[in-house]
Amino acid sequence: MLHALVLIPLLGALIAGLLSDDQRRPLLLPLVALLHTGLTLAELWHPSGPAHGGWVQLDPLGNIVLLTISLLFLGCSIYAVSYLRHDRPERPNRFLCLSLLSCLAAMTLVCISQHLGLLWVAVAVATVSMAPQIYYNTNARSIEATWKYLLIGSVGIALALLGVYFLAYATLVAGVDATLQLESLLEVAPKLDQGWLRLGFVFLLVGFGVKLGLAPLHTWKPDAYGEAPGLVGALLAGGLTNCALLALLRVYQLMLAAGGDDRLYRVPLMVLGLFSMLVAAVFLVRQADFKRMLAYSSVEHMGLMVLALAIGKGALAGMLLHLIGNGLAKGALFLSSGTLHRVYGSKSTLGVQGALRRVPWSGSILLGGFLAVTAFPPSLLFLSEFTIITAAFRQGSWVAAVLLLLALAVVFLGMAPIVLGMVLGDPPSRLPSTSQRERLLTVLPPLVLLLLVVVLGVWLPPPLTDLVHQGAALLRGGCP
Repeated sequence: MLHALVLIPLLGALIAGLLSDDQRRPLLLPLVALLHTGLTLAELWHPSGPAHGGWVQLDPLGNIVLLTISLLFLGCSIYAVSYLRHDRPERPNRFLCLSLLSCLAAMTLVCISQHLGLLWVAVAVATVSMAPQIYYNTNARSIEATWKYLLIGSVGIALALLGVYFLAYATLVAGVDATLQLESLLEVAPKLDQGWLRLGFVFLLVGFGVKLGLAPLHTWKPDAYGEAPGLVGALLAGGLTNCALLALLRVYQLMLAAGGDDRLYRVPLMVLGLFSMLVAAVFLVRQADFKRMLAYSSVEHMGLMVLALAIGKGALAGMLLHLIGNGLAKGALFLSSGTLHRVYGSKSTLGVQGALRRVPWSGSILLGGFLAVTAFPPSLLFLSEFTIITAAFRQGSWVAAVLLLLALAVVFLGMAPIVLGMVLGDPPSRLPSTSQRERLLTVLPPLVLLLLVVVLGVWLPPPLTDLVHQGAALLRGGCP
């Protein structure tokens, strides 16, 4: 089943590359996505054992990220059918469909990888496969965003590779069997050379921090998210960044198992997390481009999850809940914002007004998504942020908790006038003539994603609750 999770999207990508019909090709996306989601749920109920010498296996952390990505991709794939058929009928979609399915395969491989070398390869492939999607609009701004994404992302991937090398060298210096298999590394972690281990952590934190978009490593995000189609922005914000976070969680497990002074890795995590939230809060104020607004919101939420990782203990379960909620909510926001962009012909917050009157469904989803990501109950993000903040106060991290609350307040005050100005009032009197409008397949996916965030904020299914607790136990150094 683990092999099928990767091979089915790859087979779909191959068929998409060979198929010549631009009208039928997008139908491959929801077909593959349905199979992938079904296999993911089956894997949750009946887990497969380790394969290939323990290199491949789904543990609770991988399960959480894979489930989030699979549900998000399913929503994006259904949205893509209408987007490609009605909104871009003249544009060839071969490379977009091929790269979407290749990216799903690579992100799945990230989730099931239990070998740091294989994990690095999967993150690198997922990074490269996103580039054609960002460039899909083929204009000057999209090519600039694509080059910035590739250049900065390549630096991050290179630094992460150096970090992996340093971890491998730490085993050689310690005189133990050289390995990058996670379970073996965790067993010998206390024996590893601490100097090389810490150096490896620094490079991996910076390398994967670039993919997460942590400040000051976030400069690719506003351009890439702003110029990519809405469905691609959703996969960047809820898919690729979650894969990078999972890679960072693997490194965190290793540092925890190594013992020693935990301040050496908790303090950098806390500083980067808080700094990302504060930077995002500043740039969200009076933001003139609503897609860039969502990009800075992503920087804020990635910073929040890294901060929760630094706090540890009780905040870990909240972080995993936040991972799920943020991924689904960002999907709803980016898909609805994509519809607004096409209908109004503008990404300017001044050019998009009266959305509740002109596109009532997408305007309502944008408003609901804004309330969800700013942690209004009964959003799942309210539950996750409440858990993180409570844990911070209980564990004596008063400064972090106060700065966290301050950043959340500024983010809300920055986003509220922008979103309310977009959805309320009357549409502009002069709008470019366009045939773009809301359709069932462009409204239903973001609506379902948003409803999932709300329902999970009220009721967490027992299997999901158990999975989150098991994942948190792994991050505390225990067994799932």
